[in-house]
Amino acid sequence: MSADIKKTRGRPRVFDKDEALDKALKVFWQRGYDGASLAELIEALSINKPSLYAAFGNKEELFQQALARYLAGPAAFVTEAVAAPTARAVAERFLMKAAEFLTSNQHPKGCMIVQGALSCGQGAEEVKAQLIQYRMHYETRLAERFKQAQVDGDLSPALSAEDLAKYLATLHQGMSVQATNGATQEELVSMLKLALMSWPSQ
Repeated sequence: MSADIKKTRGRPRVFDKDEALDKALKVFWQRGYDGASLAELIEALSINKPSLYAAFGNKEELFQQALARYLAGPAAFVTEAVAAPTARAVAERFLMKAAEFLTSNQHPKGCMIVQGALSCGQGAEEVKAQLIQYRMHYETRLAERFKQAQVDGDLSPALSAEDLAKYLATLHQGMSVQATNGATQEELVSMLKLALMSWPSQ
């Protein structure tokens, strides 16, 4: 075996920031912001405290970066849902995708934003406020889409777009809690089919 090969094999593994963020995201998703201790994060990322601070800043900054990763990846189905051609299709796609996402075995169960906002204590008010803001953001996007449906003649102008959006957001948040408690995708789909039976006709 050549000396070059030995030298290459002996080099320390290069720190992969994206991989580390994925691991941090999983911890925060499972434990919430308050529940994820610094010691647990250090162990999950396989680095020491100075290295964590050097790469990501403090715990809150690490959470912010993990949250951005979550919004750009796992939670991006909201963008797909609002692109559906009709208001009912938006509602159906949003809930169906949520049922699939919240119960997937590819990541922790439930919604990181919903769970995190519920579990933050008094010492993490800024994080809690931000998570609530993100929840309100997707609710606003749904409301704007339903207002457009009213302009298009697809949805009755007598209805409140904001109320419809909050109705879906409330269903989504309840589904997140159910998924965290062990509900299956099939169980959530059965529930949302009942919910969609009350969706208003044009």
